[in-house]
Amino acid sequence: MERPRTVSGMRPTGPLHLGHYFGVLKNYVALQHTEDAFFFVADWHALTSDYADPSRVRENINEMVKDWVAAGLDPAQCVIFRQSSVKEHAELSLLLSMITPVSWLERNPTYKEQQQQITNKDLGNAGFLCYPVLMAADILMYRPHGVPVGEDQLPHMELTREIARRFNYLYGETTFPEPEAMLTPAAKCPGLDGRKMSKSYNNGIFLRDTMADVEPKVKTMFTDKNRLRKSDPGNPDVCNLFPYHVLLASKEEQDEIREGCTHATMGCVECKQRFLKHIAEFLGPLQERRRALTDAAVQDILADGNERARAFAQTTMDMVRQRMGL
Repeated sequence: MERPRTVSGMRPTGPLHLGHYFGVLKNYVALQHTEDAFFFVADWHALTSDYADPSRVRENINEMVKDWVAAGLDPAQCVIFRQSSVKEHAELSLLLSMITPVSWLERNPTYKEQQQQITNKDLGNAGFLCYPVLMAADILMYRPHGVPVGEDQLPHMELTREIARRFNYLYGETTFPEPEAMLTPAAKCPGLDGRKMSKSYNNGIFLRDTMADVEPKVKTMFTDKNRLRKSDPGNPDVCNLFPYHVLLASKEEQDEIREGCTHATMGCVECKQRFLKHIAEFLGPLQERRRALTDAAVQDILADGNERARAFAQTTMDMVRQRMGL
């Protein structure tokens, strides 16, 4: 039987951190075993905001694919490809832009929010405004039943569904299924300073960090700000470190840490030492797989994935052109 199909992508804008792994990559790894999965490096999307300085894009593409494969993505189980190498994405984006009202793009809450919050870049370009149309093309090209996303991407998913619905209405046939959002279970990965973990804040633990990089980060990591001494009872529910025990430690050890923290029998230093042990166990095998990947191996993975993605994309575009009278 034909398996259900899914697609998702990530922008190559810098190193991936624990938040990316637990929030996105872990789900990708699981989906490759149950779906016909297409995962792409969204390099065109990176240019919508970083067009002024694209000097790191190529390097970031290689490094991102290494992180993906090291985290468990298997090129034999899924299709890993580069967006810009499948030119059909650009053609479908152009054709979908013909039927997408500008008002749909301007009302997008993500567009409005980023225009207000990102003040160090000029986001007045057409590419940034049309970002959701390109995203819709990326998704609809593979006619998936669902797309793994976080809650922040729900407005984009709804717009993708509206564009699919409008195309089907205008051209009389169900060319595109309306894909459902496959919400990724929220994984709380706060940054080392208590803010959201982010590449731009440089407050994360990255998948390529050595333990020599990680240890000083963890030693200065915020915990419970109200716990000044070991003898002060703590509250794991407001601690910046405890969410990582939830992700990496057994349930029994989590209960032990909670008990020790709330009754002041375990200090933050010991708590951090336990986290360092678990992060070393997590990163060790991942980085061993990463070291085995050469740039040449990455290019082979992408070349094969590009060919497989392009073959599927061509069948979609044959239908689209026919139905649009081209």
